[in-house]
Parts: sequence; structure tokens; C-alpha cells
Amino acid sequence: MVKIETILFPTDFSPCAEHALKYAITFATEHKAKLYILHVIPDAYSPSVSGPDGNPVPPPSFEKIEAEAKKRISQLISEHIGNGLVVEDVIVQGIPEVEIVKCARKYNIDLITMATHGRKGISHLLIGSTAEKVVQMAPCPVLTIKHPEHEFVLP
Repeated sequence: MVKIETILFPTDFSPCAEHALKYAITFATEHKAKLYILHVIPDAYSPSVSGPDGNPVPPPSFEKIEAEAKKRISQLISEHIGNGLVVEDVIVQGIPEVEIVKCARKYNIDLITMATHGRKGISHLLIGSTAEKVVQMAPCPVLTIKHPEHEFVLP
């Protein structure tokens, strides 16, 4: 039998990710596994925004974004996770797929459960798929979950 003792759930707080959380919770509960909830704050490579006076406005500090992410993870835990499940939040900054794989190695993760946004066509070519990259690089199995609104329906 496969032992699942640690599960990693990366989230961008999207509706797709919230749907995938149900799967992570189910697996963690059934296997009595520890659940790591990871949020990756993307590196700040975006151009600066101008304020009303025309001067550049610096992006919010990492600490401010981290505090907001911790608040949102706490909210996810209180809304979706019951007592008895061991949960740890992890917030890092970097390239999402790289940080997800690093976290999987660092915490000796047995299963990654994550959402896929199901981009197709030009947006997939230009943006790529974080989930696809994680599947290719992860040191453990990856369960990708599509939001039900994006399910493929046979004609």
C-alpha cells in the first residue's frame, strides 16, 4: 500500500484552487497526513505603477503581501478544515513551479494536490502551465484538479 503522510497544496486563492482544496483535505483526512498549504508570492518583476502625482508607486512590501496571504490561508483553514487535521502554512517568494518543487523536496512531500486552470491555445503557449511544469519536475506524484466549470464535455 502507498503511504501518504505529507500532502502539499499550492494555492493562488483562485476558485479553481479552492475546488482542489477539497481533494487535498479528503486525502489528508483519509490518510491522516499532514497538509502543507503553500502560497508563492511571485517575484516583483512588474513595472512600477504611477500614482496620482505621476511619480512611481512602489509595489507593496513582501511583508504586507505575506501578511495578507497568511490571513487568506487562515480563512481557508477555518472555512474548510475541521479539527484533527495537522496543517502548516508556507509562504515563499519566487517562481511558482520552482518554489512548489523546492517545497515538495524540503518537506518530503508524498503527494502534491493542485488546481489547473485549463488554459488552452495562445494563452497556454504564452503563459504556460504551472501545473504542467510541476508534474514534470516534482519528486512525487501530482494530482491535478480542474474546476467543474472547466470539465470537458463530450458532444
